[in-house]
Amino acid sequence: MNLDNSDALQNLPDDDSDESLTDPLTEQLNDQLLERQVQRLIEVQTYLRWIFDVFLWLTIGTASIWSLRSDIELWIASFTWVAVRMSLIYNRLPMLGIGFCVAMTLATLVWQSSVILWGVNAREKRSLIHQVQKIKQKGKSHPLWRWVCEEKL
Repeated sequence: MNLDNSDALQNLPDDDSDESLTDPLTEQLNDQLLERQVQRLIEVQTYLRWIFDVFLWLTIGTASIWSLRSDIELWIASFTWVAVRMSLIYNRLPMLGIGFCVAMTLATLVWQSSVILWGVNAREKRSLIHQVQKIKQKGKSHPLWRWVCEEKL
């Protein structure tokens, strides 16, 4: 009953076979983690867009509406398209400010709706993955690391 060392070595599993079993599992877990991080980055971008829109309305929008207060009184008294046209002609800067605020709000709404309805296209997804990888490389010093990469248990 003397076992030879060569027989014992033949019964041991190969290191390559162990790695082949764990590699797909590890790769799948990494893919799931990356997918979650991309989703979190999309959420952070959405919040930042809405915060920017609110900031625009609180600054440019408020100042523009305040400078149009006499014209708005006229519109409330008797709304006509001529009154709106005259306000556009004689108050270009405030109307541009309101137009900019409306345009940015609509752009955010359209972007968020397209992400909700159709998801993210392949080119944008590659860009998001690249951004997540940059955030990971920078580590905790990146301002978005806490919201994108940090795993909450």
